[in-house]
Amino acid sequence: MPPDNRHVSEPAARPRPQARLHGGLPRRLGAPLGVLTAATAAFAWLGAVDPNEPGHYPVCPLLHLTGLFCPACGGLRSAHAVAHGEFAAALGANALAVAGYAAGAVFWALWVCRAARGVRTAGPRPRAVHWWTLGGLLLVFTVVRNLPFGSGLAP
Repeated sequence: MPPDNRHVSEPAARPRPQARLHGGLPRRLGAPLGVLTAATAAFAWLGAVDPNEPGHYPVCPLLHLTGLFCPACGGLRSAHAVAHGEFAAALGANALAVAGYAAGAVFWALWVCRAARGVRTAGPRPRAVHWWTLGGLLLVFTVVRNLPFGSGLAP
């Protein structure tokens, strides 16, 4: 007859430690610094080539075909204004894009801090509810900026 182990409780499962990245600090910071280089180059290009002058960038297809502003309309003008430090103009061109730039900067800073400490976490893991919320926000922003009372959000 096997022994009766019902009175012995199993130890609680310990949380797994976060995986550590191998390699030195330059190797760990390679990807975040590559992303920073690409973002800086994009903003430098937009700072040098003014989207307010016609002919430099293609026209938004939704605006061209329907006359409606999409959620990205004004995004290039917004990035141009950010590159020149004109944050009020950037908000006027596309406030949601400015919020996206700020969120991207925060997530990038968190990524750099984690990589510098050697922690291999990719950052926040969006769930379905986050994607649905973002989609709803984009939809509401698009509808409001195309209505008369939301003209302040139009580029």
